[in-house]
Amino acid sequence: MRSSFVALMVLMIVGVADEATPQSSGVVYIDAAKVAEAFSSGGRLAGGSDFAASGARRTGPGQAEVHDKETDLFYVTDGTATFITGGTMIGGKLVRPDQWQGTGLEGGEVHHLKKGDFIAIPAGTPHWFKEVPVQINYYMVKVRKP
Repeated sequence: MRSSFVALMVLMIVGVADEATPQSSGVVYIDAAKVAEAFSSGGRLAGGSDFAASGARRTGPGQAEVHDKETDLFYVTDGTATFITGGTMIGGKLVRPDQWQGTGLEGGEVHHLKKGDFIAIPAGTPHWFKEVPVQINYYMVKVRKP
């Protein structure tokens, strides 16, 4: 678990951040205050041509999603949620290139996410925050296929 978290943190500081100036090496440092700010309202931390890293917060369920060319990596920092992966999307519609959304999933595997959990959702896998009792905060890294 610790090695996954360390790998996630490395991904978060490499690339081009919206509010930070990259050094000549391409490395971007974001201090704890700006990271905390990203978690308080959800927001982008860093990104590049092949990934995006954000602080994410949910206070309720979302729509089911499928990303044709993005793998999602989540590390839960606070809260809980019922999260479904796999199954068949209900009412799926293409909302932008390579991005599908629907009203829910039929079938799939149920995960009860909590603080400290890590989950990787490969590109092409349906997923859905079905229930969020209060809120859930998590690091989110999207890794894009070429």
